[in-house]
Amino acid sequence: ITNNLINSGLFKLLDRNAYMQNPDQLRNIPKFRDWRIIDAQALITGNIKKKSDNKISVSIQLWDVYGEKRMFGISLSSKIKSWRRIAHIISDKIYERLTGEEGYFDTRIVYISEAGDQKNKIKRLAIMDQDGANHQYLTDGKSLVLTPRFSPNQQQITFFSYKGINKGQKPSIYLYDLITEKTEILGQFPGMSFSPRFSPNGSDLIMSLAQNGSTNIHIMNLKNKKIKQLTKGRAIDTSPSFSPDGKKIVFNSDRSGGQHLYVMKRNGKNAKRISFGRGSYATPVWSPRGDYIAFTKFTRGRFFIGLMRPDGSAERLIAEGYLTEGPTWAPGGRVLSFFRQIPEKDEKDGSMRMRTRLFVIDITGNRERELITPEDASDPAWSPKNIY
Repeated sequence: ITNNLINSGLFKLLDRNAYMQNPDQLRNIPKFRDWRIIDAQALITGNIKKKSDNKISVSIQLWDVYGEKRMFGISLSSKIKSWRRIAHIISDKIYERLTGEEGYFDTRIVYISEAGDQKNKIKRLAIMDQDGANHQYLTDGKSLVLTPRFSPNQQQITFFSYKGINKGQKPSIYLYDLITEKTEILGQFPGMSFSPRFSPNGSDLIMSLAQNGSTNIHIMNLKNKKIKQLTKGRAIDTSPSFSPDGKKIVFNSDRSGGQHLYVMKRNGKNAKRISFGRGSYATPVWSPRGDYIAFTKFTRGRFFIGLMRPDGSAERLIAEGYLTEGPTWAPGGRVLSFFRQIPEKDEKDGSMRMRTRLFVIDITGNRERELITPEDASDPAWSPKNIY
Protein backbone atom coordinates (compact mmCIF):
# COMPACT_ATOMS: atom_id res chain seq x y z
CA ILE A 1 0.00 0.00 0.00
CA THR A 2 2.83 2.36 0.89
CA ASN A 3 4.66 1.62 -2.37
CA ASN A 4 1.50 2.09 -4.45
CA LEU A 5 0.65 5.47 -2.93
CA ILE A 6 4.20 6.86 -2.98
CA ASN A 7 4.78 5.73 -6.57
CA SER A 8 1.69 7.67 -7.65
CA GLY A 9 3.65 10.85 -6.91
CA LEU A 10 0.82 12.32 -4.82
CA PHE A 11 1.69 11.00 -1.36
CA LYS A 12 4.57 11.26 1.07
CA LEU A 13 5.20 8.80 3.89
CA LEU A 14 6.17 10.51 7.13
CA ASP A 15 9.13 9.23 9.16
CA ARG A 16 7.93 6.28 11.23
CA ASN A 17 10.30 7.28 14.04
CA ALA A 18 8.20 10.42 14.51
CA TYR A 19 4.99 8.50 15.21
CA MET A 20 3.67 9.22 18.70
CA GLN A 21 1.26 6.28 18.78
CA ASN A 22 2.04 2.62 18.09
CA PRO A 23 -0.32 0.20 16.30
CA ASP A 24 -1.75 -1.19 19.56
CA GLN A 25 -2.83 2.31 20.54
CA LEU A 26 -4.70 2.75 17.27
CA ARG A 27 -7.28 0.01 17.74
CA ASN A 28 -9.89 2.64 18.59
CA ILE A 29 -10.02 6.34 17.67
CA PRO A 30 -6.56 7.86 17.14
CA LYS A 31 -5.26 10.81 19.15
CA PHE A 32 -5.50 13.26 16.28
CA ARG A 33 -3.43 15.90 18.05
CA ASP A 34 -0.44 13.54 18.10
CA TRP A 35 -0.64 13.20 14.33
CA ARG A 36 -1.16 16.89 13.64
CA ILE A 37 2.05 17.63 15.52
CA ILE A 38 4.05 15.71 12.90
CA ASP A 39 2.00 17.32 10.10
CA ALA A 40 0.07 14.20 9.06
CA GLN A 41 -2.99 14.99 6.97
CA ALA A 42 -4.32 11.45 6.60
CA LEU A 43 -3.81 8.36 8.75
CA ILE A 44 -4.26 4.74 7.72
CA THR A 45 -4.72 2.15 10.46
CA GLY A 46 -5.65 -1.50 10.30
CA ASN A 47 -4.87 -5.11 11.08
CA ILE A 48 -4.33 -8.44 9.37
CA LYS A 49 -5.60 -11.73 10.77
CA LYS A 50 -4.75 -15.23 9.61
CA LYS A 51 -7.72 -17.58 9.51
CA SER A 52 -7.71 -21.36 9.95
CA ASP A 53 -8.81 -22.06 6.35
CA ASN A 54 -5.62 -20.68 4.77
CA LYS A 55 -7.18 -17.26 4.41
CA ILE A 56 -6.46 -13.80 5.74
CA SER A 57 -8.77 -10.95 6.63
CA VAL A 58 -7.62 -7.36 6.32
CA SER A 59 -9.36 -4.38 7.92
CA ILE A 60 -8.35 -0.82 7.12
CA GLN A 61 -9.51 2.57 8.41
CA LEU A 62 -8.74 5.91 6.76
CA TRP A 63 -8.80 8.96 9.08
CA ASP A 64 -8.97 12.68 8.38
CA VAL A 65 -6.45 14.02 10.90
CA TYR A 66 -7.50 17.68 10.81
CA GLY A 67 -11.22 16.93 10.47
CA GLU A 68 -10.88 14.36 13.31
CA LYS A 69 -13.18 11.86 11.63
CA ARG A 70 -13.11 8.51 9.88
CA MET A 71 -13.24 8.86 6.11
CA PHE A 72 -13.98 5.20 5.39
CA GLY A 73 -13.34 1.64 6.50
CA ILE A 74 -13.00 -1.56 4.50
CA SER A 75 -12.62 -5.24 5.40
CA LEU A 76 -11.54 -7.88 2.89
CA SER A 77 -11.02 -11.61 3.16
CA SER A 78 -9.17 -13.81 0.69
CA LYS A 79 -6.74 -16.69 0.31
CA ILE A 80 -3.25 -15.86 1.55
CA LYS A 81 -1.80 -16.07 -1.98
CA SER A 82 -4.02 -13.14 -3.00
CA TRP A 83 -2.58 -10.76 -0.41
CA ARG A 84 -1.08 -8.52 -3.12
CA ARG A 85 -4.42 -8.02 -4.80
CA ILE A 86 -6.02 -7.11 -1.46
CA ALA A 87 -3.33 -4.45 -1.01
CA HIS A 88 -3.98 -3.10 -4.52
CA ILE A 89 -7.75 -2.89 -3.96
CA ILE A 90 -7.24 -1.07 -0.65
CA SER A 91 -4.74 1.27 -2.30
CA ASP A 92 -7.32 2.11 -4.98
CA LYS A 93 -9.94 2.92 -2.33
CA ILE A 94 -7.55 5.19 -0.42
CA TYR A 95 -6.37 6.91 -3.61
CA GLU A 96 -9.93 7.50 -4.83
CA ARG A 97 -11.13 8.82 -1.47
CA LEU A 98 -8.25 11.27 -1.06
CA THR A 99 -7.83 12.45 -4.66
CA GLY A 100 -11.31 12.09 -6.12
CA GLU A 101 -9.75 10.26 -9.10
CA GLU A 102 -9.98 6.64 -10.24
CA GLY A 103 -7.35 4.33 -8.80
CA TYR A 104 -5.16 2.19 -11.03
CA PHE A 105 -3.28 -0.14 -8.66
CA ASP A 106 -5.50 -3.20 -9.23
CA THR A 107 -4.43 -3.46 -12.89
CA ARG A 108 -1.90 -5.24 -15.07
CA ILE A 109 0.39 -4.34 -17.97
CA VAL A 110 0.92 -6.49 -21.04
CA TYR A 111 4.07 -5.89 -23.07
CA ILE A 112 6.60 -7.42 -25.48
CA SER A 113 9.46 -9.22 -23.73
CA GLU A 114 12.65 -9.18 -25.82
CA ALA A 115 15.59 -11.58 -25.54
CA GLY A 116 18.59 -12.50 -27.67
CA ASP A 117 20.80 -10.39 -29.92
CA GLN A 118 19.57 -8.00 -32.56
CA LYS A 119 19.84 -10.57 -35.38
CA ASN A 120 18.01 -13.32 -33.47
CA LYS A 121 15.55 -11.34 -31.36
CA ILE A 122 12.93 -13.41 -29.53
CA LYS A 123 9.76 -11.45 -28.77
CA ARG A 124 7.17 -12.91 -26.41
CA LEU A 125 3.89 -11.60 -25.07
CA ALA A 126 4.24 -11.07 -21.29
CA ILE A 127 1.99 -9.75 -18.54
CA MET A 128 2.50 -8.53 -14.96
CA ASP A 129 0.87 -6.47 -12.23
CA GLN A 130 1.27 -2.73 -12.65
CA ASP A 131 4.07 -2.77 -10.06
CA GLY A 132 5.99 -5.56 -11.82
CA ALA A 133 4.89 -8.50 -9.64
CA ASN A 134 3.26 -11.78 -10.77
CA HIS A 135 5.13 -11.81 -14.06
CA GLN A 136 4.27 -14.46 -16.66
CA TYR A 137 4.76 -15.16 -20.38
CA LEU A 138 1.72 -15.66 -22.61
CA THR A 139 3.43 -16.84 -25.79
CA ASP A 140 6.40 -19.16 -26.34
CA GLY A 141 8.54 -16.88 -28.51
CA LYS A 142 8.43 -19.13 -31.59
CA SER A 143 6.58 -16.41 -33.50
CA LEU A 144 7.30 -12.67 -33.51
CA VAL A 145 4.59 -10.67 -31.72
CA LEU A 146 3.98 -6.90 -31.69
CA THR A 147 1.58 -4.18 -30.44
CA PRO A 148 -0.48 -5.91 -27.70
CA ARG A 149 -3.62 -4.07 -26.55
CA PHE A 150 -6.21 -4.86 -23.87
CA SER A 151 -9.93 -5.15 -24.54
CA PRO A 152 -12.35 -3.08 -22.40
CA ASN A 153 -13.70 -6.30 -20.86
CA GLN A 154 -10.19 -6.85 -19.37
CA GLN A 155 -10.02 -10.49 -20.42
CA GLN A 156 -8.74 -10.33 -23.99
CA ILE A 157 -5.59 -9.02 -25.65
CA THR A 158 -5.26 -8.23 -29.33
CA PHE A 159 -1.82 -8.31 -30.94
CA PHE A 160 -0.02 -8.51 -34.28
CA SER A 161 1.91 -11.71 -35.02
CA TYR A 162 3.95 -13.50 -37.67
CA LYS A 163 2.55 -16.82 -36.43
CA GLY A 164 2.04 -19.27 -39.27
CA ILE A 165 4.17 -17.31 -41.72
CA ASN A 166 6.22 -20.47 -42.41
CA LYS A 167 2.99 -22.19 -43.48
CA GLY A 168 2.19 -19.52 -46.03
CA GLN A 169 -0.01 -17.41 -43.75
CA LYS A 170 0.35 -13.64 -43.81
CA PRO A 171 1.23 -11.66 -40.67
CA SER A 172 -2.12 -11.21 -38.95
CA ILE A 173 -4.00 -9.84 -35.96
CA TYR A 174 -4.78 -12.29 -33.17
CA LEU A 175 -6.90 -12.36 -30.04
CA TYR A 176 -5.59 -13.94 -26.81
CA ASP A 177 -8.10 -14.91 -24.10
CA LEU A 178 -6.67 -14.59 -20.58
CA ILE A 179 -9.26 -16.98 -19.12
CA THR A 180 -8.99 -19.86 -21.60
CA GLU A 181 -5.37 -19.07 -22.59
CA LYS A 182 -6.36 -19.71 -26.21
CA THR A 183 -5.34 -17.66 -29.25
CA GLU A 184 -7.75 -16.90 -32.10
CA ILE A 185 -6.86 -15.39 -35.47
CA LEU A 186 -9.16 -12.53 -36.44
CA GLY A 187 -8.69 -13.01 -40.14
CA GLN A 188 -6.26 -12.87 -43.02
CA PHE A 189 -6.13 -9.35 -44.41
CA PRO A 190 -5.06 -8.29 -47.91
CA GLY A 191 -1.81 -6.44 -47.29
CA MET A 192 -0.07 -5.84 -43.99
CA SER A 193 -2.05 -4.97 -40.83
CA PHE A 194 -0.77 -2.78 -37.99
CA SER A 195 -1.67 -1.29 -34.63
CA PRO A 196 -4.91 -3.08 -33.68
CA ARG A 197 -6.86 -1.41 -30.89
CA PHE A 198 -10.32 -2.01 -29.37
CA SER A 199 -13.19 0.46 -29.39
CA PRO A 200 -14.29 1.63 -25.89
CA ASN A 201 -17.24 -0.77 -25.82
CA GLY A 202 -15.17 -3.67 -27.17
CA SER A 203 -17.43 -4.31 -30.16
CA ASP A 204 -14.97 -3.17 -32.82
CA LEU A 205 -11.29 -3.35 -33.62
CA ILE A 206 -9.60 -0.44 -35.37
CA MET A 207 -6.36 -0.91 -37.28
CA SER A 208 -4.32 0.28 -40.24
CA LEU A 209 -3.90 -1.87 -43.35
CA ALA A 210 -1.14 -1.40 -45.93
CA GLN A 211 -2.42 -2.10 -49.44
CA ASN A 212 -1.13 -1.14 -52.89
CA GLY A 213 1.45 1.32 -51.62
CA SER A 214 -0.79 3.20 -49.17
CA THR A 215 -1.78 2.63 -45.55
CA ASN A 216 -5.31 3.43 -44.42
CA ILE A 217 -7.39 3.00 -41.28
CA HIS A 218 -10.05 0.29 -41.14
CA ILE A 219 -12.57 -0.82 -38.53
CA MET A 220 -13.71 -4.40 -37.96
CA ASN A 221 -16.95 -5.47 -36.32
CA LEU A 222 -15.82 -8.30 -34.03
CA LYS A 223 -19.22 -10.01 -34.13
CA ASN A 224 -19.60 -10.43 -37.90
CA LYS A 225 -15.92 -9.79 -38.86
CA LYS A 226 -16.97 -7.20 -41.47
CA ILE A 227 -14.37 -4.51 -42.25
CA LYS A 228 -15.01 -0.91 -43.25
CA GLN A 229 -12.34 1.45 -44.59
CA LEU A 230 -12.32 4.85 -42.86
CA THR A 231 -9.53 6.78 -44.62
CA LYS A 232 -8.63 6.81 -48.29
CA GLY A 233 -5.68 8.11 -50.30
CA ARG A 234 -1.97 7.57 -50.89
CA ALA A 235 -0.91 8.83 -47.46
CA ILE A 236 0.24 6.63 -44.56
CA ASP A 237 -2.53 6.77 -41.93
CA THR A 238 -1.78 4.67 -38.87
CA SER A 239 -1.88 4.28 -35.04
CA PRO A 240 -5.61 4.99 -34.56
CA SER A 241 -7.03 5.42 -31.05
CA PHE A 242 -10.64 6.06 -29.99
CA SER A 243 -11.81 8.86 -27.72
CA PRO A 244 -13.35 7.51 -24.46
CA ASP A 245 -16.90 8.02 -25.77
CA GLY A 246 -16.06 6.23 -29.03
CA LYS A 247 -17.22 9.15 -31.18
CA LYS A 248 -13.81 10.31 -32.46
CA ILE A 249 -10.52 8.79 -33.55
CA VAL A 250 -7.02 10.25 -33.30
CA PHE A 251 -4.35 8.96 -35.69
CA ASN A 252 -1.08 10.00 -37.29
CA SER A 253 -0.62 10.68 -40.99
CA ASP A 254 1.92 12.07 -43.44
CA ARG A 255 -0.81 13.54 -45.70
CA SER A 256 0.51 17.08 -45.05
CA GLY A 257 4.09 16.12 -45.92
CA GLY A 258 5.34 15.64 -42.37
CA GLN A 259 4.07 13.11 -39.85
CA HIS A 260 1.36 14.78 -37.75
CA LEU A 261 -1.69 13.98 -35.61
CA TYR A 262 -5.27 14.19 -36.87
CA VAL A 263 -8.69 13.76 -35.28
CA MET A 264 -11.70 12.53 -37.24
CA LYS A 265 -15.21 11.31 -36.56
CA ARG A 266 -15.80 7.61 -35.97
CA ASN A 267 -17.08 7.23 -39.53
CA GLY A 268 -13.85 8.67 -40.96
CA LYS A 269 -15.32 12.08 -41.83
CA ASN A 270 -14.01 15.57 -41.01
CA ALA A 271 -10.34 14.73 -40.40
CA LYS A 272 -8.65 17.73 -38.79
CA ARG A 273 -4.95 18.23 -38.12
CA ILE A 274 -4.19 19.04 -34.46
CA SER A 275 -0.35 19.02 -34.26
CA PHE A 276 1.67 21.92 -35.69
CA GLY A 277 5.00 21.85 -33.84
CA ARG A 278 8.41 21.03 -35.27
CA GLY A 279 9.27 17.37 -35.70
CA SER A 280 7.33 14.16 -36.30
CA TYR A 281 4.36 12.95 -34.22
CA ALA A 282 3.34 9.30 -33.79
CA THR A 283 1.51 6.69 -31.63
CA PRO A 284 -1.27 8.96 -30.29
CA VAL A 285 -3.41 7.55 -27.46
CA TRP A 286 -6.50 9.24 -26.05
CA SER A 287 -6.66 9.62 -22.26
CA PRO A 288 -9.38 7.61 -20.43
CA ARG A 289 -10.70 10.94 -19.12
CA GLY A 290 -10.70 12.45 -22.59
CA ASP A 291 -8.73 15.53 -21.54
CA TYR A 292 -5.36 14.67 -23.14
CA ILE A 293 -3.85 12.87 -26.09
CA ALA A 294 -0.44 11.32 -25.39
CA PHE A 295 1.99 10.86 -28.27
CA THR A 296 5.57 10.14 -29.32
CA LYS A 297 7.51 13.02 -30.87
CA PHE A 298 10.83 13.05 -32.71
CA THR A 299 12.55 16.43 -32.97
CA ARG A 300 16.11 17.78 -32.80
CA GLY A 301 17.49 14.23 -32.88
CA ARG A 302 15.63 13.19 -29.71
CA PHE A 303 12.48 11.23 -28.89
CA PHE A 304 9.89 12.54 -26.45
CA ILE A 305 6.62 11.53 -24.81
CA GLY A 306 4.23 14.45 -25.00
CA LEU A 307 0.71 15.53 -24.13
CA MET A 308 -1.74 17.87 -25.82
CA ARG A 309 -5.41 18.72 -25.55
CA PRO A 310 -7.72 17.03 -28.09
CA ASP A 311 -7.86 20.29 -30.06
CA GLY A 312 -4.05 20.39 -30.27
CA SER A 313 -3.55 23.13 -27.68
CA ALA A 314 -1.30 23.10 -24.60
CA GLU A 315 1.33 20.76 -26.06
CA ARG A 316 4.08 19.84 -23.60
CA LEU A 317 6.78 17.17 -23.40
CA ILE A 318 7.08 15.11 -20.21
CA ALA A 319 9.79 12.50 -20.99
CA GLU A 320 12.70 12.17 -23.38
CA GLY A 321 15.47 9.78 -24.35
CA TYR A 322 17.56 8.27 -27.12
CA LEU A 323 14.56 6.26 -28.30
CA THR A 324 11.48 6.92 -26.17
CA GLU A 325 8.05 5.95 -27.48
CA GLY A 326 4.80 4.00 -27.12
CA PRO A 327 2.75 5.77 -24.39
CA THR A 328 -0.14 3.90 -22.76
CA TRP A 329 -2.58 5.28 -20.17
CA ALA A 330 -3.41 3.87 -16.77
CA PRO A 331 -7.09 3.97 -15.75
CA GLY A 332 -7.94 7.42 -14.42
CA GLY A 333 -5.73 9.19 -16.93
CA ARG A 334 -3.10 10.55 -14.54
CA VAL A 335 -0.24 8.08 -15.14
CA LEU A 336 1.35 6.68 -18.30
CA SER A 337 3.80 3.94 -19.19
CA PHE A 338 6.19 3.94 -22.15
CA PHE A 339 9.41 2.27 -23.28
CA ARG A 340 12.89 3.63 -23.89
CA GLN A 341 16.05 2.26 -25.50
CA ILE A 342 19.21 2.99 -23.54
CA PRO A 343 22.75 2.58 -24.91
CA GLU A 344 24.77 0.38 -22.54
CA LYS A 345 28.42 -0.67 -22.58
CA ASP A 346 29.09 -4.40 -22.32
CA GLU A 347 31.42 -5.05 -19.37
CA LYS A 348 33.04 -8.06 -21.10
CA ASP A 349 34.05 -6.77 -24.53
CA GLY A 350 33.39 -3.04 -24.22
CA SER A 351 30.89 -3.02 -27.09
CA MET A 352 27.72 -0.95 -27.01
CA ARG A 353 24.29 -2.58 -26.96
CA MET A 354 20.78 -1.24 -26.59
CA ARG A 355 18.74 -2.01 -23.49
CA THR A 356 14.99 -1.57 -23.84
CA ARG A 357 13.09 -0.83 -20.64
CA LEU A 358 9.62 0.17 -19.45
CA PHE A 359 8.97 3.35 -17.47
CA VAL A 360 6.05 4.94 -15.65
CA ILE A 361 5.49 8.69 -15.37
CA ASP A 362 2.70 10.96 -14.16
CA ILE A 363 1.19 13.71 -16.34
CA THR A 364 3.25 16.41 -14.60
CA GLY A 365 6.44 14.73 -15.80
CA ASN A 366 7.96 15.18 -12.34
CA ARG A 367 8.01 11.55 -11.22
CA GLU A 368 9.48 8.96 -13.57
CA ARG A 369 10.52 5.47 -12.52
CA GLU A 370 11.62 2.28 -14.25
CA LEU A 371 9.31 -0.73 -14.20
CA ILE A 372 11.58 -3.72 -13.62
CA THR A 373 11.18 -6.70 -15.99
CA PRO A 374 13.18 -9.96 -16.30
CA GLU A 375 14.38 -9.13 -19.83
CA ASP A 376 14.26 -6.21 -22.24
CA ALA A 377 10.72 -4.87 -22.64
CA SER A 378 8.83 -2.75 -25.15
CA ASP A 379 5.36 -1.67 -26.29
CA PRO A 380 3.44 -1.72 -22.97
CA ALA A 381 -0.36 -1.62 -22.79
CA TRP A 382 -2.15 -0.87 -19.52
CA SER A 383 -5.26 -2.88 -18.64
CA PRO A 384 -8.56 -1.48 -17.43
CA LYS A 385 -9.34 -2.13 -13.76
CA ASN A 386 -10.30 -5.49 -12.21
CA ILE A 387 -8.83 -7.78 -14.82
CA TYR A 388 -8.72 -10.99 -12.75
